[in-house]
Amino acid sequence: MFSKELYLSAKEIWDSYYEHPFVKEIGENSLEKERFKFYIIQDYLYLLEYAKLFALGVIKSKNESDMKKFAKLTDGILNSEMGIHRVYMKKLGITEEDISKIKPTLDNISYTSYMLSVSHCGDIKEIAVAALSCMWSYKMIGDKLKELYGAEQDFYGDWIKTYSSSTYEELTNWNIELVEKYCANISEEEKEHLKTIFINCSIYEYKFWDMSYKGSH
Repeated sequence: MFSKELYLSAKEIWDSYYEHPFVKEIGENSLEKERFKFYIIQDYLYLLEYAKLFALGVIKSKNESDMKKFAKLTDGILNSEMGIHRVYMKKLGITEEDISKIKPTLDNISYTSYMLSVSHCGDIKEIAVAALSCMWSYKMIGDKLKELYGAEQDFYGDWIKTYSSSTYEELTNWNIELVEKYCANISEEEKEHLKTIFINCSIYEYKFWDMSYKGSH
């Protein structure tokens, strides 16, 4: 499976997520609320751009079935995944007006611009691979935190439950299936090209955790 090749190409980077203080402190329920507030706002802004990847998939699809899949994923991100952000916005007293006044950080802009750039220049393969790093790694983090710390924390439990849920697993598996479908029988040259995209997005994911912990703009 090509998705397994992608995972192995970035495994060292992904393993480092579990040790990052931002991720660990979510599991330990000890992360400072101001750091999480900064993250929630930046991740909300990120997801607005991330959803455009799947919207682009609708445009680049060659058949109705794939259009429906991409449309459903777009809806899933904007409604299902955004749902947990709205839960924490309420808990932290963040309004939509607050978000409208905040700009994405340079790290955030760089990440989403990179994903959209490779997706605009490529086809559905690039879209599926660019999206997968974020979606799959969050599932892995959710599962790992649930395994290590449980998911009943009084504040961060809802976050862990969301990314370790069967609903989120379904979205992730869908993305993996898209990669498998469109990357079957591709050349070694294409594989290396897509691995580079996957690795770059994985590095951006680490930078996002780092940015969230340090609160850098």
